[in-house]
Amino acid sequence: MSERKQLVERYIEGFRRSDHAMVLACLTEDVVWDLPGFRYLVGKEAFDGEIENPEFEGSPTLHLDRLVEEGDTVVAVGTGEGRRRTGERHRFAYCDVFTFRGDLVAEVASYLVPLPLDGAGPT
Repeated sequence: MSERKQLVERYIEGFRRSDHAMVLACLTEDVVWDLPGFRYLVGKEAFDGEIENPEFEGSPTLHLDRLVEEGDTVVAVGTGEGRRRTGERHRFAYCDVFTFRGDLVAEVASYLVPLPLDGAGPT
């Protein structure tokens, strides 16, 4: 497995653990995090503030289905689940596109799609 794919796996593991230092160590200082339709963040400080979204409690469960690499880009595809502070489960599918500068992630574009709570669809 390439070093870039390994770094993306560490990044995802950091989210599973809500380990801010682990996630931030994967990023450039001027990292961009684009969550289309939701947020556009620039810099590690802004990124750090979104690692644990205040609408949710605890760490998410994240399943990584596959990683695809080409040039300076790694794409991670998977599913996940979190719990809202209201107690409601939130299931989703995700596709994160990581653009590297050197050995670190300079940009993340995160595409999230809600999934039914009844378990239909991917797990």
